[in-house]
Amino acid sequence: MWVEALDGGDLKNKVPFRDRILALKSPFTGEPREVFKTEQRFQGIQMTDKGGLALVDDFERQKRWQRTFQIDLDKPGEPRLVWARNNQDRYKDPGRPMTSDGRGGILMDGDNIFLTGVGSSPTGDHPFLDRFNLATQKTEHLFKCDDSHYEAVVAILDTKGDKFLTRRESPNEPPNYYLRTTSGEMTAVTRYPDPQPTIRAIHKELVKYKRNDGVELSFTLYLPADYKPGTRLPTLVWAYPYEYNDAETASQVSGSTQHFTEMTSTSMHLFFAMKGYAVLDNAAMPIVGDPDTVNNTYVEQITADAKAAIDKAASMGVTDPNRVGVGGHSYGSFMTANLLAHTDLFRGGIAESGAHNRTLTPFGFQSERRTIWQAPDVYLKMSPFMYADKIKTPILLIHGEADDNSGTFPIQSDRMYQAIRGNGGTVRLVFLPDEAHGYRAKETIEHVLWEEFTWFDKYVKDPPPRNMGGSNNNN
Repeated sequence: MWVEALDGGDLKNKVPFRDRILALKSPFTGEPREVFKTEQRFQGIQMTDKGGLALVDDFERQKRWQRTFQIDLDKPGEPRLVWARNNQDRYKDPGRPMTSDGRGGILMDGDNIFLTGVGSSPTGDHPFLDRFNLATQKTEHLFKCDDSHYEAVVAILDTKGDKFLTRRESPNEPPNYYLRTTSGEMTAVTRYPDPQPTIRAIHKELVKYKRNDGVELSFTLYLPADYKPGTRLPTLVWAYPYEYNDAETASQVSGSTQHFTEMTSTSMHLFFAMKGYAVLDNAAMPIVGDPDTVNNTYVEQITADAKAAIDKAASMGVTDPNRVGVGGHSYGSFMTANLLAHTDLFRGGIAESGAHNRTLTPFGFQSERRTIWQAPDVYLKMSPFMYADKIKTPILLIHGEADDNSGTFPIQSDRMYQAIRGNGGTVRLVFLPDEAHGYRAKETIEHVLWEEFTWFDKYVKDPPPRNMGGSNNNN
């Protein structure tokens, strides 16, 4: 089976169908037959483990509208719409069908399939397991995580879905596996101990607040174990921007405070809580607007997002607004450099593996589909490289020397360093030997932590007067 574009691969072409699925039987000497045509761009197909029943997804980019159709490869006919929703509407996500081993066909019990999802809600994520009947399109709830844990279904253990395996954790309970039944029985399968007991006393809570235009935002707050209420701390804001069509989906809460806090290579910034900082983790940075033009106000919106986060943390009495730093990885790095170029909200920044010059990604980036020739002003305005002369807040640039991401070649940080340094800014560049877009080696992670602690302790925790950050550095 394969998919062919019917619009020449160009969404601007007006056609009744975007793609078609073709199939050719072994020994592949005949003519292929058309299985299904999608009105919007084909997103994927999942086969069931019985017969020719399949679920096909298509996606309309402008409205971010995703649909799922039920088709039968053995009995071609009218497709049946199963689900349709904004793919960014986490609260209405029906979940994904469970398969036998994560790669095989969708598990079926008669007309029933089983759905799992993170169960996003205004109070955070509550993973679930549902039984869904394809004939009646009715849903039966089999399991939902309680409010004091994060527990997700990882496998179905019988044909009816009455027995299943979960991975259960809480802020004080390390992840372990449990055998569950729909009648409520729960039996521990593993008993892994806490691998990092020294961090268990770190305080964690979900904080919700609003942007100046009413868009609802949130961050997860981490505070040191010995924190005394009312003490204003130096603060790290760690974030990654996402684009949304509307304020309603942008305002939805993501994540859960019921996860067991662990320090890993992808959460190194949480170590700052152990160093006496408040950490505003996963601080919401939505960019809201029409997908074709949303980036026209990118700088203004991330500025409003950042100010709202700082104002909220300051109003809680946990953050000293004069000692706040910002950091991010990849597109979060790009955000960091832009915030330092266009605001005076921060005393220091950490930019890991970022792309700072959008002229080097001329055919689009993230959700931006215009080329630089179609929207040159947007590319230039969004490039912090073009404002390197305005970046006087000390910034630490870190990049894997073997970055394998097509949009974040190491030259991005190299040239950004040269631009800031040449304009008299305070900047340090650290290249990580043999590391790709994400950092993996133990020595690398230890090195990155040392660099980031040293940088923030100097410029954020005990900052010099503004615009007097000190001499330039390189590495």
